[in-house]
Amino acid sequence: MFGPQVPSVAPADVPADAYLLDVREPDEWAAGHAPDAHHVPMMEIPARMAEVPTDVDVVVVCRSGGRSGQVVSYLLGNGWDNVRNLDGGMQSWAGAGREMTSENGQPARVL
Repeated sequence: MFGPQVPSVAPADVPADAYLLDVREPDEWAAGHAPDAHHVPMMEIPARMAEVPTDVDVVVVCRSGGRSGQVVSYLLGNGWDNVRNLDGGMQSWAGAGREMTSENGQPARVL
């Protein structure tokens, strides 16, 4: 989707110890996300970049891969070399049968 300049990873290939950075909006997060993900909405990334690790694999995720690809590009341009985009976003994550949880007591789903 973004070409070779934005590294990506398929849901099945996300390392178990990767730092999952979910950049979706609060309602999307509440509906369903990966259990160990960290939530920082895309528009808050510039102010909260210090929260993004530089010493472990970081996989950035949104609904379909568009916003997360922009965040990966932004982080790469600001000195991170350990970030990858989740190919296909949470839609692909769910489609691959990866675990999800919700914050609202409902069955987890992707908005």
